[in-house]
Amino acid sequence: MRGASCCTKAACICMIERDMSDHRHSRPSTPHLPRGALLQVESPIVPKDSISGRALVAVVAIMTFLASLTTGAVMLVRATASDWQSDVAREITVQLRTAPGRDAEAEVRRAADLVRAFPGISDVRVYSREESARLLEPWLGRGLVIDELPVPRLIVVKLDPGSGADLAALRKRLADNVRGATLDDHRSWVDRMRAMANSAVIAGILILGLMFAATVLSVTFATRGAMAANRTIVEVLHLIGARDRFIVGQFQRHFLLLGLKGGLIGGGAAILLFLILGSGATLFAGTAWADQFDALFGSFSIGWNGYIAILLQIALIAVIAALTSRRTVFQTLDGF
Repeated sequence: MRGASCCTKAACICMIERDMSDHRHSRPSTPHLPRGALLQVESPIVPKDSISGRALVAVVAIMTFLASLTTGAVMLVRATASDWQSDVAREITVQLRTAPGRDAEAEVRRAADLVRAFPGISDVRVYSREESARLLEPWLGRGLVIDELPVPRLIVVKLDPGSGADLAALRKRLADNVRGATLDDHRSWVDRMRAMANSAVIAGILILGLMFAATVLSVTFATRGAMAANRTIVEVLHLIGARDRFIVGQFQRHFLLLGLKGGLIGGGAAILLFLILGSGATLFAGTAWADQFDALFGSFSIGWNGYIAILLQIALIAVIAALTSRRTVFQTLDGF
């Protein structure tokens, strides 16, 4: 790299000497300067601050921000779906259909006693008729008289973790001893939630792939534009013996810094947004909308794993920008 820097200095000296020679021929009265007194100017091949560079930083920042939001959203969906699956998998529901002429309360007590005596059960909660009726309010509204409706009675049963309760045997025991009793182990809901979480992950990966592809295209066009704007300097460096690796290294370093700058801006904005949303959910805890929000998304915190994933994504964006620039410069130099 030291020899390459000397090449850059030599190119600048050659151009300055040429300009000064032309200046001497046009104005003979200018005193002759000794060769050692020539001004040496050292500057990068690609300008650090340019319109195209600022535009690329903005594009990379936007792409990184959207990619970070996608990553955080996928992690939130996976965490929430995992919590839901774990809660649902630990619970089963016993439903008793009531009928005229039958003592519903006695049947409910008999079913609850059978379930409590079954091995692998940690807790049994019997829903009263009023509690069962309130479950229908989201669909039927409040104030509806449902005394004449055959509203089933519910018993929520929690399984002992790791016990491996034989649900088939429990289902048979309930059917043999309590009329109209059925057991639902919610396996279909678990399968649906698992499919939903997997779909969210696949969709997130596809979106991230599209964003990375857009970033690659943006860096490619920006690199070609920078090569075209600095074609004369690149040709002079070739004439004085500069190798392609030195020229490629200059562009690669330039776009690595641009990608890192844009990534830090976009990723930092995404991290700040998640922190604000998490703090807002904590401040408004206890309100109706916060409870609904918490039921859907949990604590709305991506945790340390999420923040580390965003930081790794920032680094990945910078590396992609550098490697894309490297490949583009090599391909362009072949055409010089």
